[in-house]
Amino acid sequence: MDDTARDTVWERLKQGLARTRDGIRGSLQAAKSGLGPAALERLEEVLLSADIGPEGTAAIVAQVQASLAKKEWDTVESALEAALCNALTGAERAFVLPPSRPAAFLFVGVNGSGKTTTVAKVARLLARGGARPLLAAADTFRAAAIEQLVALGGEVGVEVVAHRPGADPGAVVHDALEHARTAGYDAVLVDTAGRLQTKRPLMEELGKVRRVVERLLGRPPDERLLVVDATVGQNAISQAALFHDAVGLTGLVVTKLDGTARGGAVIPLTRALALPILWIGIGEGLDELEAFRAKEFVRALVRG
Repeated sequence: MDDTARDTVWERLKQGLARTRDGIRGSLQAAKSGLGPAALERLEEVLLSADIGPEGTAAIVAQVQASLAKKEWDTVESALEAALCNALTGAERAFVLPPSRPAAFLFVGVNGSGKTTTVAKVARLLARGGARPLLAAADTFRAAAIEQLVALGGEVGVEVVAHRPGADPGAVVHDALEHARTAGYDAVLVDTAGRLQTKRPLMEELGKVRRVVERLLGRPPDERLLVVDATVGQNAISQAALFHDAVGLTGLVVTKLDGTARGGAVIPLTRALALPILWIGIGEGLDELEAFRAKEFVRALVRG
């Protein structure tokens, strides 16, 4: 992605986080006349409403309070930025295409999280970087999911391996990996089923898909990425824990940050699972995916 497109994506992020940011800045405004108990209480309420969570909120408010030697506006704002950045320590990891070929990436998440679109977005990033990605339509429980991935593959110019609806997802992944080997593809991106995570058969199916990859490649999928809808907020943590048990997640992709008041949910999510965020999705466009950068995210959250 060129610098102009990247700047546009981050401008969209700033716009998307406006509701969260307005609440935070409203609480900071109260600090202009002194950071007393009322102002701190208001800041705490706003951070909780942004889904940062009780533990993370308490730590951030305490750090803000402890770091303030003066009560000027810029000091309060900077203290909050520093506290939020501290809370996101370890949440940022740059993506690097593994040396083993073909690499295998497993994308998991509940229906409606933006998973299938994210798979296509990542394929476009890889293709533009000179790699040859292959898509595997392993969400065979929904004909619409197969059709969507095939259509998106056409848009980004990437081949899709797909079977009929209702086929065995493991068989789709097997065929995709074998095809990738013989045709010289660099990576296989697997779109998996996303029925409600509380249904145990889904988790068993995901575990099976992982084992197919291990059997064929002699190693687990190189990335096991959970695609999370930012608007879900704290509920994303319970989702993530179940998917983590099923496939052993390596990272997160946070979507729908283009219009939510719950932008702070990324903090408890990464802290609870000790998982990094590789990318964030700002909108539906196939170019609207950007590497997560903690400092820029915090700045968009607090200052805009």
